[in-house]
Amino acid sequence: MSFTTKKGCRVVVTGCGAVSALGNDWHTALKNLKAKKNFVKYMSDWDEKYPLLNTRLAAPIDFEIDKKKYPRKQIRGMGRVAQMALVATDNALADSGLLGCEEITQGRTGVAYGSSVGSVDPIMEWYSMHVTNDTSKVGSTTYIKAMPQTCAVNLEIFYHLTGRLIPTNTACTSGSLSIGYAYETIRAGIQDIMIAGGAEEFCAINSATFDILFSTSVKNKTPELTPTAYDVHRDGLVIGEGAGTLILEEYEHAVKRGAKIYAEVVGFGTTTDGSHITSPNRTTVARAIQLAIDDAGISPNDIGYINTHGTATTAGDIAETNATYDVFKRAVPCSTVKNYIGHTLGACGAIESWLTIEMMREGWFLPNINLKEVDPKCAPLDYIMGDGREIHTDYVMNNNFAFGGINTSLIFKRV
Repeated sequence: MSFTTKKGCRVVVTGCGAVSALGNDWHTALKNLKAKKNFVKYMSDWDEKYPLLNTRLAAPIDFEIDKKKYPRKQIRGMGRVAQMALVATDNALADSGLLGCEEITQGRTGVAYGSSVGSVDPIMEWYSMHVTNDTSKVGSTTYIKAMPQTCAVNLEIFYHLTGRLIPTNTACTSGSLSIGYAYETIRAGIQDIMIAGGAEEFCAINSATFDILFSTSVKNKTPELTPTAYDVHRDGLVIGEGAGTLILEEYEHAVKRGAKIYAEVVGFGTTTDGSHITSPNRTTVARAIQLAIDDAGISPNDIGYINTHGTATTAGDIAETNATYDVFKRAVPCSTVKNYIGHTLGACGAIESWLTIEMMREGWFLPNINLKEVDPKCAPLDYIMGDGREIHTDYVMNNNFAFGGINTSLIFKRV
């Protein structure tokens, strides 16, 4: 088979899928968003298991893969994180009309997918031999489940994909970077279709990582009132979990097969801070946002809404909002999903892109629940509050930032 490339292709979203505390479909997610209630829980078992943790809060989801639908032989190399990625991707492919289609196995379909790490339980099995000098717990699939690229390669194998593979294991930008790289791959004519997304399974180690940095919320007695991004009384983030998948497709290819088109991906910008591995850099964050706008060939005034990263950490909120204002020079409407489902780390960029696209189509955008008094150190943006906001706009933006100084900005256009 010969492969020819077409430069400057348009890229559209033709399928969406998720595994999320808000729900796995837009109808359920919208209902929960409008209920203005978060999914943060008090983790009572941590009282005994992890007494030195300051936080007792997390937003885990009720997930167990359907073993009748997915036989053990097909998923034996998948830990929880890869299983969530699989379910989200199966939903997205079904939504796009490509599930079971032989075309995706012919070399013109690739996958870009990431998570912060692989599954934690097999990592513990893997390292147990260093503690006990006993290799009995290490199995034939231990490494496959534990390796960072476990989501991407398991999806490639499960769907018999033979195109390009791009693992994006970049912490909190794993999902957004995968969408951006998938977009660039199709735009360059290298692939016709890309499965793009991110996933993260919940583990107390993730909470501990931020807890030791004094970045987690400790409003343990009022889980329903935290996180509170941009509020002067915010006290940190809450860790969640989930997976999100978008099916990206070359526009003419999608039209030819009569696909439903959710939105067009028109802008992507990414930068690195080059300064500090955990502290955000206002200048380089702003540059990523500006790069996305330049890539889309539009003005900042064209963008009607921004889904912000909104971690509810002091340094993060202040740097992000001021970088945003540096570019927009106006009170652009914005809100964050993390006040509802916590920080889903490697999944957040994909889940939040999905929700941002759906809100653009709905003409309604979620409010910043728990935000009562905006921190004066945050920039004067239009922080949506109350019951949400009806906005008709042709362009929306989703921004995400990660440890390692990795910044991403994505722009979606109404089709």
